[in-house]
This record gives sequence, C-alpha cells and structure tokens, in this order.
Amino acid sequence: MIEINLTIINKLGLHARAAAKLAATANQFSCEIKAGRDDKKVNAKSVMSLMLLAASQGTELSFIFDGVDEQDACNAVKTLVSDYFGEQE
Repeated sequence: MIEINLTIINKLGLHARAAAKLAATANQFSCEIKAGRDDKKVNAKSVMSLMLLAASQGTELSFIFDGVDEQDACNAVKTLVSDYFGEQE
C-alpha cells in the first residue's frame, strides 16, 4: 500500500473535466485507489465521487493505492496532478 499527499494546483481545482481525467487515469489500473482529505476517502475511479470532494486550487488530497500495480498507478496520478490535469494552469 502506498499513501501520498498531493496538492491540487490547477486554477479550477478538481472540477468536472479534471475529475474525469483523474478517474480515467485511475481506471487504467487494477489496484484500489482512494482519494480524499481528513476521514473522507472516495473511490478515485468514480468521477462523481471525486467531484464531491469539492477540491479547489490549493487543496491537499491524500491518495491511497493498494494492489499489484500500485506504484505505476501512483506515478500516473502524480504526473497528472503535477501537469495541471493537462490544463496548463
């Protein structure tokens, strides 16, 4: 199991398009991926669940990866978030 914290840095936060990209990335892997803050963790493979986190720019989210391809999934999610979800800002 891998647990990391990532800060949402893109201007619009984890809005619909960003949540869809995160869920699509998460769904490429067989491991379980949870995201959230405090005690609220949701399935990162679900767009609606991710949107319910209401993570605006600057929000720190905790990600938990658990399964055979957890390291690859972790790397992919870190890359997506650090690339501003492909939004350039």
